[in-house]
Amino acid sequence: MIDLTDKSAIRAATRAARARFVAAHGRVVPCPAPFRTLLSHGLTVASYVPVGSEADPMALARVAVEAGCAIALPHVVDRATPIRFLAWDTEAALAAGPFGLSQPHDHAAELEPDIILTPLVAFTRALDRLGQGAGHYDRAFARFPDAKRIGVALSAQEVKALPVDPWDMPLHAIATEREWITA
Repeated sequence: MIDLTDKSAIRAATRAARARFVAAHGRVVPCPAPFRTLLSHGLTVASYVPVGSEADPMALARVAVEAGCAIALPHVVDRATPIRFLAWDTEAALAAGPFGLSQPHDHAAELEPDIILTPLVAFTRALDRLGQGAGHYDRAFARFPDAKRIGVALSAQEVKALPVDPWDMPLHAIATEREWITA
């Protein structure tokens, strides 16, 4: 039984569950119909390149491109520096970043996202999220409060409850391989 008050224990348990799930079923999250309704020409969608067994948001990013949206990816310098979302042409080569990330080169244009696709370590039906622990997305959500916050995860990462800190902003929705979860 996971101690749902211990973030380290939750991260360890859900990462292990996610890895088992990916080994058996893969990590692709298909684009749900409700996500398509959020898209319109000219919006900027911040996506990410999955690391390890993270859920893969590329089906959502492809649909966003087809809808005429610009794609941005996070650019990470280190644990303390806030992430920036840099423009990415889906054909452009990516640079190696810290923590095993693939990210745009640092000279790419910085974009302000309208929608932020967010990798998750764990999530709840109440749209609470647990990330890697560096606070990158917490700070990005605070910087872009009007952006739609969409978690991308695998159903195996769902937990009943999470400890919520005062700076935690709930998601607007979560896309998994099975469903679109909203409040």
